[in-house]
Amino acid sequence: MTQDSQPALILVIEDEDALRCDIVEELTDAGYRTRAVKDGDAALAVLAEYTPDLLLCDINMPGLDGYGVLKALRTRRPDMAMTPFVFLTALSEPREVVEGKLSGADDYLVKPVDYDLMLATISARLRQVERIRTRHDDEMTHLRGAFDGLTGEGVEQALDLMSLGIVLLGKQGKPVLTNRAAHDMAAEFQFIRIGADGVYANDPPSDRQLQQAIAATLDAAQDGTEKVVGAMLLSRLDATNISALACALPNHSNAGSDAPRVALFLSSPDRQRVSQALLIDLFGLTPTEARIAGALACGARPADVAAEMGVSQTTIAFHMRNLFQKTGTNRQADLIALILSGPMMIKSD
Repeated sequence: MTQDSQPALILVIEDEDALRCDIVEELTDAGYRTRAVKDGDAALAVLAEYTPDLLLCDINMPGLDGYGVLKALRTRRPDMAMTPFVFLTALSEPREVVEGKLSGADDYLVKPVDYDLMLATISARLRQVERIRTRHDDEMTHLRGAFDGLTGEGVEQALDLMSLGIVLLGKQGKPVLTNRAAHDMAAEFQFIRIGADGVYANDPPSDRQLQQAIAATLDAAQDGTEKVVGAMLLSRLDATNISALACALPNHSNAGSDAPRVALFLSSPDRQRVSQALLIDLFGLTPTEARIAGALACGARPADVAAEMGVSQTTIAFHMRNLFQKTGTNRQADLIALILSGPMMIKSD
């Protein structure tokens, strides 16, 4: 079941008509809602209107293949970072598994599909997401309490220790507190600019996402409800990006216009600010694992990390399996979320 108590919605992307119909029938009999399409382009059209709870996707399809769908999903829908993506494939070579995992896939089902295994895999993935969401909600509740009615020099000094850019917005969307990391990011004029009247992304499409996220969380705060909305901000200088997370702060001890109503978190584009020593202490990582985890959390792709370290992507995949095991995660998006929620928030000298 999803958070709104409706049956989970599964998007099935499979070009074989008979197999697609069989999968949909099995999922429907198991109580799931479904949407089914025959190719990657049709899947992107569905994703523009719907937010499925899990995707089952064939790899080899005419036109946009499964890898293309996965890349588009992770790029265009940052709000679906926790949504499980399961490949359907007739290929079971280790190279295919490694390539899919590095791309952000969560699991594989090999054709001919074992439907009992398929249903068990889907159930396990959805339970995992629910556990992550519960933990995330608990963390955001603590953050809201910490930011509610913040004032004073001590608070600003504490926020300046964090490598995440943090901007607290009042009820008109105007900044009431900006930490040093956010000021530094704005001074570089690469991703954002911060004015007296608001926070803006320098890339126009990114700014539309950001303003929608801020508006939605301001409305939620005004209504006294909780809401978290993400946006991906592209650089105006190159192909890099950072993530922005707007979090409503609905409980106010101070009803004035300068009381924080939204906390805006901006991921750091600077890999050197990640405290690898802290990652090692918290999760029992090796120095190499900590370096890889920090780079991934700062937006680097596995291929970029491999090139920077002078090793193969297979070696990176090996270390990532160890990272997943030590941190209790199962995919790159969950690993990054775990790091961003805690140790990476503290700056490293």
